[in-house]
Amino acid sequence: MASSSTSSVHKSFKYEVFLSFRGKDTRKTFVDHLYHALQNKSIHTYKDDERIKKGERIDDELIKSIEDSKFYIIVFSKNYASSSWCLDELVKIIECQKTTEHTAYPVFYDVEPTEVRKQSGEFGKAFAKQEKKETAEKWREALKEASDLAGWELKNTLDGHEAKFIQKIVEEISLELRYINLSVDEKLIGMEDRTRDVVSSLEMGFDDVRMIGIKGMGGAGKTTLAKAIFDHISFQFEGSSFVENVRENSNSNFSGLKKLQKQVLKDVLNDQGINISNVHDGKKKMKKMMHCRKVLIVLDDVDHTKQLEALAGELNWFNKGSRIIITTRDEQVLVAHRVNLIRDVNLLSPKEALCLFSRYAFGREIPIQGYEELSRQVVLYAAGLPLTVSVLGSFLCGKVEVEWESAIQRLKTIPSKDTLDILEISYIGLEEEHKEIFLDIACILKGCKKKDAIRALESCGFYATIGLKVLEQKSLITISEYGELDMHDRIEEMGQYIVRRLHPDEPNKHSRLWIEEEVRDILVSDQGTNEAVRCIELSSSELNPEIFMKGLGNLKKLRFLQVHHYFPYPSNNWEFDEVRRYFPNALRCLRWERYPFGSLPKSFQANNLVQLEMPYSRIVQLWEGGDKKALNKLRFLDLSWSNLKYLDLGLTPNLETLDLTDCPDLVELHMPAEWRKLISLKLSHSKSLHGLFGELQRPNEANSETTKLIVTEVLLMTRKQYNTQAIH
Repeated sequence: MASSSTSSVHKSFKYEVFLSFRGKDTRKTFVDHLYHALQNKSIHTYKDDERIKKGERIDDELIKSIEDSKFYIIVFSKNYASSSWCLDELVKIIECQKTTEHTAYPVFYDVEPTEVRKQSGEFGKAFAKQEKKETAEKWREALKEASDLAGWELKNTLDGHEAKFIQKIVEEISLELRYINLSVDEKLIGMEDRTRDVVSSLEMGFDDVRMIGIKGMGGAGKTTLAKAIFDHISFQFEGSSFVENVRENSNSNFSGLKKLQKQVLKDVLNDQGINISNVHDGKKKMKKMMHCRKVLIVLDDVDHTKQLEALAGELNWFNKGSRIIITTRDEQVLVAHRVNLIRDVNLLSPKEALCLFSRYAFGREIPIQGYEELSRQVVLYAAGLPLTVSVLGSFLCGKVEVEWESAIQRLKTIPSKDTLDILEISYIGLEEEHKEIFLDIACILKGCKKKDAIRALESCGFYATIGLKVLEQKSLITISEYGELDMHDRIEEMGQYIVRRLHPDEPNKHSRLWIEEEVRDILVSDQGTNEAVRCIELSSSELNPEIFMKGLGNLKKLRFLQVHHYFPYPSNNWEFDEVRRYFPNALRCLRWERYPFGSLPKSFQANNLVQLEMPYSRIVQLWEGGDKKALNKLRFLDLSWSNLKYLDLGLTPNLETLDLTDCPDLVELHMPAEWRKLISLKLSHSKSLHGLFGELQRPNEANSETTKLIVTEVLLMTRKQYNTQAIH
């Protein structure tokens, strides 16, 4: 791939600030305080402090230092102009300041701007010593230009208080650097708007103490956003600390938390001599020492409330105006700690993702010619996840087109390890049951209505409502505006990879099957008993249903089966073998849309079946040959839009929901009078019924196709209530 230059070049400076001053006037007073204030804010500053200036001209080393500085602070004092060295510095500074890369700020310490501009007053007396020198005119011009620049005058600022004056200078320089860092960092895309949005929610003008949480999935850019916010506002606080990788750096015996407490105190107090004996001692010291300071603390990647209790226990630990920012994948951690405001991190838009990818892959904001479509494919795969975008951009940088195509195809089977390692952290921290629920969603249930997924998962023995809430709080799933389970494509990919990675080429050893070719191969091969497969989803197939049924019987531990769409082969004349096992007896949830047979096989014991859904099926009666086999665990039954003729609900004593919508052939429905667990009953669009509650029979006019029996959401009615209220 041909190399490409960047679209814009930003100069990197050795120093952020260069201080120009007359040593005899201010070295040990004003300039000394200003220098240390800048250093305390991590502003790299050049101060020619130790050098004994001899000779008339500044040397090459000093000239280089001026050229290598972004900002200049020129401290004009009464005797500044008495030094030819200072005046030569000023000439070089003004020369550099005329470029767009440098900015000079005059500070009028004990003189007024007009004195510098006109070389009058005490300042003029000092300059008089230079009048006869050859460079005097050049110095005059430099002094005039410097005095016309925007700067600060001590006498007219903050009532002349030097400490407050210095703080103002440092804050304004810090702010300039923040804006520069945000715009110069070519790897930060869309960060300026996101930073501004979160900063506005911090409401910096209020004096209360606030904690704000930023949550999102791994790799979504939480840490990057938190760093940008920290860089943007930290100068406004008396002390600040950015604590990275809290989860990783704190461990079970709390020695890690003790180190993090020590780090926060050192950063905030700028004191390297702090000692902490244990976490409890650290809490006491943090509360005592930070109570009098306005501080900014960022706690990055928190995953447990104990970490917050140790590092930001209560709001009263901090002085007015303090702000604590917490990033996490787990919303519950923030809720439990009573965080004031919780914000979701926004993923990259397609335009932003393409720009970020291009900067990593090509060193420019748009793809180079010939790589536009391949770049769009990568960005589509990354689905707005900054981590994936940057990893793939770095990986593909310098590779030729053939390598790109190969890499993109490989990603569809084997995801990027760098991305997976970050994403899997959330999965590893789950309880075992929640891991199983997560894998069921990633492999099979993504896109299902939440209520349907809960029903299916509960049928399989899981506490689904709690489990889904946990996964949602940990940013592993979301609920769409339509009430459907959703998750980021890379999270889904990670879940599917976890299922497949131990035996990538042996699907018969996978716990969940959802790829049609693999399902077909396993069921057709008839390899004998299989105890690995727990769940199957088949969305469409040309597989002969008779072969499909025979293969299912080998899956001894199968608990969940979901089949969609109609098999193209007619099955009216095929009969079940009375001995052969078809459906595994371990099945707890059986969802088969367009089931092609007239009944369930006799060999299916169904002792564990909790949910049975067979809409649009050919089923005529539940059991082959009219058997009366009890389904004692069955809670959910859906035979809507089917060929059903007979149903005896005495066989389902624990049934809670029943859907027989539009069963035109239904002529006999037995419902025992003592049946009391029904919550929801749907019988609309049926033509005739016999034996409802044993003896209840529909009126003659009910045989008309235009007449409807509507019985919906019957809530534990008695027989009398049913007779008088539910028949229309």
